[in-house]
Amino acid sequence: MLLHLSTRFDPQRDAASWLARQSLAAAPRGADADNFLESLETLHIVNVERNGNIIYTLKGILGHTCIGLYDPNSKTNEHLYTFEKDLHVISCSVNNEKTLLAVSFLQSTEEVRANLLFQPVSKCLTWLIEICPVNDVKVLKAVDSRIRVQFLYPVAEAHAFPESCLLLISEDKYVEKFDIRVVKEGHTAVIENPSHLPKEKIADDFIWIQWDTLEQRLFYIVPKRSRDILNCVQFYPDKSFTLILEVPLEFSLTDTGLKLVNLECDYYQGQETGPQPLNLQVFTSEKGCMCICHCITPVNPGEVTYSVFFLHKGCSKTYTVALERTDSLQAKDILFFNLDYYVAIFLPGHFLHLVNAQYPDLMCYNFFLTGEDAKINGLHKSTIVSPLKSVVLDLSTGRMFTLEINKQALLQFLWNSKLDGDRLATLHCLLLHVGSTTELETEIIKWISENTSTCFTFDPIQEFIIASLYWRMCPEAINLNKLLPYTSLVCWNELIPGITCTTHINSLPVLKAHNCKGFWGKLVSSLECVKCDESHLRFDSKVLWREWEKLRLDKLMYALFQRTGLKGITTYMATVFEYAKKVLSNFNTWSTEGRLVPLFQDEDDQQQLLTGLMAVQLKDHLMRHLPYVSKKRIEEIAVDYVSKLLDLTYRIMENVWKKYNLDSWVFSLGQRGTSNEILVFHFMCRMLRAARGMCLPLPPGFHTLHTGLGVRCLPLYTLLLYVDQGVLHLTETCVLKLLKELDNTEKKEKLKLAILTRLPEAIGNKVGQLPSHPVVSTTVVRNYVKLLFEKLRNKWPSMLLVDRSSAQIEFLPLNYLVAILTEVDHQDTARELIAFENVIGNEAIETVCCLVNLGWILELETLQNPVDSSQ
Repeated sequence: MLLHLSTRFDPQRDAASWLARQSLAAAPRGADADNFLESLETLHIVNVERNGNIIYTLKGILGHTCIGLYDPNSKTNEHLYTFEKDLHVISCSVNNEKTLLAVSFLQSTEEVRANLLFQPVSKCLTWLIEICPVNDVKVLKAVDSRIRVQFLYPVAEAHAFPESCLLLISEDKYVEKFDIRVVKEGHTAVIENPSHLPKEKIADDFIWIQWDTLEQRLFYIVPKRSRDILNCVQFYPDKSFTLILEVPLEFSLTDTGLKLVNLECDYYQGQETGPQPLNLQVFTSEKGCMCICHCITPVNPGEVTYSVFFLHKGCSKTYTVALERTDSLQAKDILFFNLDYYVAIFLPGHFLHLVNAQYPDLMCYNFFLTGEDAKINGLHKSTIVSPLKSVVLDLSTGRMFTLEINKQALLQFLWNSKLDGDRLATLHCLLLHVGSTTELETEIIKWISENTSTCFTFDPIQEFIIASLYWRMCPEAINLNKLLPYTSLVCWNELIPGITCTTHINSLPVLKAHNCKGFWGKLVSSLECVKCDESHLRFDSKVLWREWEKLRLDKLMYALFQRTGLKGITTYMATVFEYAKKVLSNFNTWSTEGRLVPLFQDEDDQQQLLTGLMAVQLKDHLMRHLPYVSKKRIEEIAVDYVSKLLDLTYRIMENVWKKYNLDSWVFSLGQRGTSNEILVFHFMCRMLRAARGMCLPLPPGFHTLHTGLGVRCLPLYTLLLYVDQGVLHLTETCVLKLLKELDNTEKKEKLKLAILTRLPEAIGNKVGQLPSHPVVSTTVVRNYVKLLFEKLRNKWPSMLLVDRSSAQIEFLPLNYLVAILTEVDHQDTARELIAFENVIGNEAIETVCCLVNLGWILELETLQNPVDSSQ
C-alpha cells in the first residue's frame, strides 16, 4: 500500500474521555455507560477550520444537540454551544477568536408540523451566536433552502481580522459576506449593532462551488451560452477580496443539481439517492500548480473516464481505465484527493492513480496501481470526503486521517517493480517529492547497483544524478526549478498497462489582477514559461555536448596560441580552466578526509576541460534567464551545481565500494582482480556510459582508477580493445604506475609495449621528458622498434620518396615559401628524433641513428602523423 493513513482525529481516542466527563456531570441519576456509548456513536464532524480545529456535533444523553471543538495542536476539547433539543446541524463555523459561532440547522419534522398550524415556518435556520460567554443569538437566515456557513480566517502569520467575516452559501445559488464587528463589554464579547450587519454579494447563479479552506479561496462555475466559466475569488486578511481568475472551460457541464465541495460534511445527505451532481474539484499546490479534476460519464459501462486539466501548463489529459468488474459504479464513486505534488484519483477496490501535477508531461512519472498496492486500509467505500489538502474524513465513523505517501512502501515498490514506468515513477517520487537525503540516496544506490542492466528505456544512474541535483539546487535561488533539468529523459512513448491517455492543448488562463504574489505569482510565472516553450528554458546537455566537441578541437590549437601570444581561444580556454579549478577546489573541501575510494588527484585535461565548460555554460544560461540575480551569485550557483554533481558521482562509487567489500583495497597493478573487483569495474563502465550520454564530468582520478581496475580484471586483448574503443582512458598517473609496478616477464613486457604504442601524444611527451622514466627494458625497446619496422614494411609499396629540397619553381616567392617549409620540416624531424630517443631509452639510440642514416626517419614521423603521400 503506497498511501499511508495516520489518524488525525478519532472520537474514541481524542474525545471520548472528555465527553464522558461532560455527559456524566450533566446527566440525571440513573444514566449509565450504555447511554454514553450510544451518545458517542452520534458524533459527526461538521467542519474543519483553516487552523485545523475540528468542529463536531453530538446528541447528548438528555436528547440535546451539543457542539464541540477539538484542537489537534493542543489535543484538547472545548464545549461551544448546546441546543436543548434534537436538531440536524447542516453547517457550523467558529471565528478565529472563538467569540462567535455560526450555525445552520434544520428544524425537526414534528416541530415544523406543529408550527404549521399557526404560521409558516422555514425549514432551515441560520444563527449567529455570541459564545464568549454564551449570550445573545441573532437569526441571519430563515429559509427553506439549506445554508452553509464559513468564517474567514487570516493567514497563519498575520494578526486576527479587525472584523470577523462570515460567508453564507445558499442552495439557491448565491454567496453573501457579512462583516461583523465584535466589541468587549466587560468580560463579554458582543456584536456591535447586530440589527444592521453590513453584507455584500460575492457570487450568484452558479451550478458548482468549492471552498478552499487553507488558501481562503472560493471557486465557482457559472454557465454561459458559449462556454461555462470557472471563477475564483481570493479573500485577503484585510477583509478585502478580488475576483482574480476567470477561465472558460474546455468542456460543457450538465446542471444536475448544485454541487458543494468542502462546504459540507453531512453524512445523512451523502446517503440520499437521486440524480448525482457534478464530480469535479479544483486543486492547487504551493508550487503554483492548478488542476481541475472532472469525472466524465463513460461511453462503455466497463470503463471509467476522467480528465485532469493542468491550467498552469495549458493542457489536459483524459484517462480511460478498463475495469475488471463494474459493480454498478456511479460518478460519485471516484474520489479525488489533493496530495500537493500529486493528484490522487481513487476508485476503491479497483485502482489508485497518482497524477504528477507539477510535471504532467511524461506519463512515466505517474503511478497507476491496482490490487494490493492500490488499497487504502481503514476507509469505507462510500463515505469519504477530503476537506483539506492531504486529509480524508470518513463520515461514517467520524475519523479523520492524514494521507501521505509511505517512503518505506515506495522503496519496497522500487525493488519489486519489473516495469520501467513504475521504476521511473518511484525514483522520481523518492528523489523529488519525498526528498533526497543521505540515507535515502544510499538505499537507491543499492538498488541501482543491482538493477542497472535490467532498465531498458532509461539509465537509472543518469536519472539519479539529475533528480538529486535538482532537489539539492532548487532552493538556492528563485525560478531555478524552471531552468535546471529534473529528468534525464526527453520523451516517453511506452504504454502503461491498464490505462490509456489522450492529451489536448488548451488555452492559457489569464489573471484579472496584476503584480500578484504568493501562489498567484508562481502561477503567472508558470504560464510565462509555457508561453516561452518551457523545454528551451532548461539547461540542455545537447548544447553542452556541441560546445564540448568544439572546445576539444580548439584545444589542439591552445598550446600554439599560448606560444604565439595570440588571444581569443586562449582567453576562453583560460576561463574554462579557471572555473574547473574553482569546481575542483569546492569539491575537494567537502570530503577530503576519510575517503573510501582511492581517487588520485591527477590532472586529466579532458575532464578538467569538461568540468570547467559545464560551469561556464551553466553560468551563461542562468545569466540569460535570471537578469535580476547578481553575477557573483550566479557564478556561485554554477560552481556549486557542478561540484555537487562530482560529489554525487563519488557517493555512488563509495556506496558500490562498500557493497562489494573493497574497504581495504590497495591500488596495485601487479595482481589479478577478484570477482568483486570485476563487478565494480563493470559498474564503473556503466557510470562512464551514463556520464558520456549526458556529457557529465567525472571526479578527478576516475579514469586512473577505472583503467587500473581494467588492468587487474581484463585479459590483455579485452583491455586493449577497451582502450582502443575509448572505454578506458589512459592517464599519466596510471601509465607511470603501470610502468613502475609491472615486472619484466614476457606477459608484462607485452602489456607495456601495447600501452606505449597507444599513449596519447601529450602523455607520451610527459613520460619521455622524465629524467628517470621507467622504460628501461631492452626487450620493450627492441619490440617497439620492430613494430615500427613492420608498419614501415607494410607501407613500403605505396611510399613515394620525394627530395623536397630539389623541387624548384620559377615563381620566386613560392620557392621562398617551399624553402621555409622544408626548414620547418627538418626542425620537426629533429624534435621527433629527440622525443623518440627519450621514449625508447639510451640503449636504442644507435638503432634510431641507423634509421636516420637510411632516410627512414621521415616515414617514422609519418607513422606518428600520417599524411597523404601525394602531398
